[in-house]
Amino acid sequence: MATQAAEKPQWRTEPTAYKALSDYLSDNPQAQPHHEHPFDVSRSDIYFEDRWQPIFAEMRAKGPLHYVPESPFGPYWNVVQHKAIQHVESLPDIFSSSWEHGGITILERPEDSDFELPMFIAMDRPKHTGQRRTVAPAFTPGEMKRMEDEIRHRTGEVLDSLPEGETFDWVEKVSIELTTGMLAILFGFPWKDRHLLTYWSDWAGDTELAIVRELDEYRQGVLQEMAAYFQQLWVERSQAEPTPDLISMMIHSEAMNQMSPQEFMGNLVLLIVGGNDTTRNTMSGIIHGFDKFPDQRKLFEEDPSLIPNAVQECIRFQTPLAHMRRTANEDTELFGEQIKKGDKLVLWYLSANRDETVFENPDKIDITRDNARRNIAFGYGIHRCVGARLAELQLRILLEEMHKRRMRVHVAGDVERVRANFVHGFRKLEVELTRF
Repeated sequence: MATQAAEKPQWRTEPTAYKALSDYLSDNPQAQPHHEHPFDVSRSDIYFEDRWQPIFAEMRAKGPLHYVPESPFGPYWNVVQHKAIQHVESLPDIFSSSWEHGGITILERPEDSDFELPMFIAMDRPKHTGQRRTVAPAFTPGEMKRMEDEIRHRTGEVLDSLPEGETFDWVEKVSIELTTGMLAILFGFPWKDRHLLTYWSDWAGDTELAIVRELDEYRQGVLQEMAAYFQQLWVERSQAEPTPDLISMMIHSEAMNQMSPQEFMGNLVLLIVGGNDTTRNTMSGIIHGFDKFPDQRKLFEEDPSLIPNAVQECIRFQTPLAHMRRTANEDTELFGEQIKKGDKLVLWYLSANRDETVFENPDKIDITRDNARRNIAFGYGIHRCVGARLAELQLRILLEEMHKRRMRVHVAGDVERVRANFVHGFRKLEVELTRF
């Protein structure tokens, strides 16, 4: 049945989310949001132009929390220090993740919209607990060991296919190819249609898109197509014996087998964006970071035993999801500030991972850093990323296989970053290969 779904012609792959947004903004320059407040870091230009660091450094120096009374996403609190973010994350009953209160991104759902995407990361206890437990077995140490050979084989194939002596886009040829393939394996998704997962991920994960109301209908149509495709896979798996893929795990669990269509779609978005954007952007961030800090690339080349720590340090430095959002369930005091019930708190992971009180010289990659593992790129507490081990495994294998091939990657052309305040990464990274 999945094969039949794959042969149907209705699955669209154009325009990409990025092109749709770029075209809209170039045709409607007045739609570009204006930002008056100096600490309104919701603006995507500072990430696109990679100039966010001094703004967050100034905030951290002045305190852990900063209120922004007005922005295109409404009023919100910036939470910018490592300790403060861990504190908020450790109080999930006071600071809610639930989609019913606003969800996990800075985005505000328009009052006239009834389009909801519940997902277990955007749920509070006890519902969060049951649904997370359902998918967690896909990411145990035993499962990682089982998948390691396949990931290594696929990584090697991709690296061996790269052209030498010419410039190519690392994002397209390596980062997207490896992460999309991994997602297809996790879902038991038809291999020849795997690039649909990337297309859906981009449409689902871009907060900037969601504030352009003119694209609402198209975006919802893309996500509904995604749900229709997965619904066919669901029907097929429900008639078969349990298998270790995520869809089968959901079907055969009490916590998730009665999900509404919206909840099913929401959890798909979570698993696709979580599994795609994060690893993909760190795979690109490693290459860009090693090119920016060649002394660290030299250390990696001379001592492959540093690879596990290099993975942690590159995750810290890149921080592929810039923020998560919480909503106050009650009036409370936080680090001397009065937080009102309903206030939005935006936890800036990329700021916490540059916190000078935790990481010495935080704006530099140091693959020997002794506390690189203290990064909170995967979150903290009950909502820590369920797939963190898999992301770390993929990144470790990528570096090991590059080292085995004595592969050195130079940035040799255009570097284009994602224009977004949620997903933090690279749209294009033109490189050239040499050997060390």
